Amino acid sequence: MIGITAYGAYIPRARLSRAAMAEANTWFNASLKSLSKGERSICNWDEDTVTMAVEAAQDCLSALDDAAITSLYLASTTFPFLDRQNSVVVSEAMNLNNRIRTMDISASQRAATSALISLLEGNIKGTALLVASEHRRTKAGSRAEMLWGDAAAALGIGSANVIAEYLGSETLAVDFVDHYRGENVSFDYDWEERWIRDEGYLKSVPSAVNALLENFSVNSEDIKYFILPTDQARTPGILATKLGINADAIVDNQITNVGVAGAAQSVLLLAKVLETASKGELILLIGFGQGCDAILFRVTAAIANSKPTVGVTGALAARREETNYNKFLSFNNLLERDIGKRGEADKQTFLSGYNRRKDFLTGFIGGKCRECGTVQIPREKYCVNPECNALESQDDYGFSDKKGTVQTWTADNLTFDWNPPAYFGMVEFEGGGKLMMDFTEVEAGKIDSGSRVSVHFRIKQFDTQRGFRKYFWKAIIED
Repeated sequence: MIGITAYGAYIPRARLSRAAMAEANTWFNASLKSLSKGERSICNWDEDTVTMAVEAAQDCLSALDDAAITSLYLASTTFPFLDRQNSVVVSEAMNLNNRIRTMDISASQRAATSALISLLEGNIKGTALLVASEHRRTKAGSRAEMLWGDAAAALGIGSANVIAEYLGSETLAVDFVDHYRGENVSFDYDWEERWIRDEGYLKSVPSAVNALLENFSVNSEDIKYFILPTDQARTPGILATKLGINADAIVDNQITNVGVAGAAQSVLLLAKVLETASKGELILLIGFGQGCDAILFRVTAAIANSKPTVGVTGALAARREETNYNKFLSFNNLLERDIGKRGEADKQTFLSGYNRRKDFLTGFIGGKCRECGTVQIPREKYCVNPECNALESQDDYGFSDKKGTVQTWTADNLTFDWNPPAYFGMVEFEGGGKLMMDFTEVEAGKIDSGSRVSVHFRIKQFDTQRGFRKYFWKAIIED
């Protein structure tokens, strides 16, 4: 038996009020007022497809053995690097074995479902990890800006402790161009919504689904969960009726409180379903984009013993309301800001130096002395214990999963930061080790000496001259 063995999710904490978005743009497009209910998830300035993927993968791995991971596939249409394997960055941030197979899958809204089918039918050894993550930029005042959201989700795939058995799939490959984004273009260009529904969804999805159900002798009314990623609110209901699927099987696309997360939406909704699914229930998962993927799962008894640390429910509960539409525009580089003289310094990364310390910079690896047991970060040639000072005595010691306590902190309005003031200070980790760190997503008045923190993989700096971004770990105050 092969299928899903674990799942995880990440949704950025900030949720932008759609009313604030509509208020800023209805002077130009009055129709946006009809979309002004609810909120959408938005990345902080230091989050992107890679950082969200790390968060979702870590949540998924809370129910898996890291050593069993043999491959990592990352699906997205918004990779920050076009010629650097983004999945390797995710793998190294999680300190996975560097002998695993990694792959980036892109260029379609069904990138994640296509990758999932490939893994399920690829005779994998051990456990594969599929991560889907999306941070799509949109034109200001557009329908997409109102309905889309940022998020990531991850699945473990293998034959041990399967929680959702893979029954089969059907794929239809059709170059139906409902939208596209060409080379050197920042935003998707799409066509009329009704035409996409009638010529796209209503023709491709039934063709794939009916063939799948017939091949496996499954009645449509036996489907318990029908997952159809779309920002068209009424299309899932129309398709369910056409297919003979019960209306109560339709899985909500979370348009009201998150928004549609592009290529990640199918995996995110599957993770949501797995939180409440029971043994024997059938899940029909759809991927739509230049055709259709239809995938069928049956939930097993093992589902009762498999829960991620956070999951979709936990990620939804961690929300923080945001009403500043201009901040959203700034974070997504949709307006040109005066960043001042302090922000103009050259941010070039010397790749040779980065390569020497990437275990620390990407993996957040410190050291533990074999002679005296002292823990330190970063790892150096000599032990920092003055009573030891042993040379070359340190073994790798990971800090990415360690909690910490704020010892000192500063809120600096002179140091350049994309979301001022810049918060930084000394963090002491459980088990030993201290480091000066940046704090991110700090709410004024919510940080103090003694505050508990966790660490998260984030963007440190942008090198806009060369199109490079530097990642490092930052501290977040725990609520």
